[in-house]
Amino acid sequence: MNTFGWRRRSWIDCDRGRSAPDFARSGKPPYVPELVFDIKPDDPRRPDVVRLLQAHLDFAREWSEPENVHVFDAAELSSDAVQFFAARAEGRLLAVGALSPVEESHVEIKSMHTLEAARGQGVGWAMLERLVSTAYEQGCHRVSLETGTGKAFAPARRLYARGGFKACPPFAEYRHCPDSICMTRRI
Repeated sequence: MNTFGWRRRSWIDCDRGRSAPDFARSGKPPYVPELVFDIKPDDPRRPDVVRLLQAHLDFAREWSEPENVHVFDAAELSSDAVQFFAARAEGRLLAVGALSPVEESHVEIKSMHTLEAARGQGVGWAMLERLVSTAYEQGCHRVSLETGTGKAFAPARRLYARGGFKACPPFAEYRHCPDSICMTRRI
């Protein structure tokens, strides 16, 4: 059972004892993963996390021009303003993701990355749910992100679209460029 309390066909926010309203409104059925894992706040400086963040950076650099890579490192993710989460199965790291403030009631998803071996098992979807639900519970009204436009980023864009994110103009420090797209959703 993960932090949210996966059940047979419903996703329940155990801390509040209610359905996750932000995803329930999307009209999409919850995804019940095959893999049992927890998503909890974590330390981005842990060695296994640093390795996954390096893989995330390497992936971004492989598919984007250097000036268009907007990845947070462990030090930036350790900031008091950033909320960092990790998905783990029996202690093994599967995925990471973070929330960084943009402005009042608006946060950005940063450094969301799933271990290649864990992809297709619901881990990325669960991480996205956790990040959006955390933002909602904290009173945010908008969640945004930046991701790549290349073919290698297509699965991520599909995941975000399935989660209710739509393309939007660049926000915060982002500028128009061919290697990236900004997406947002109101919650």
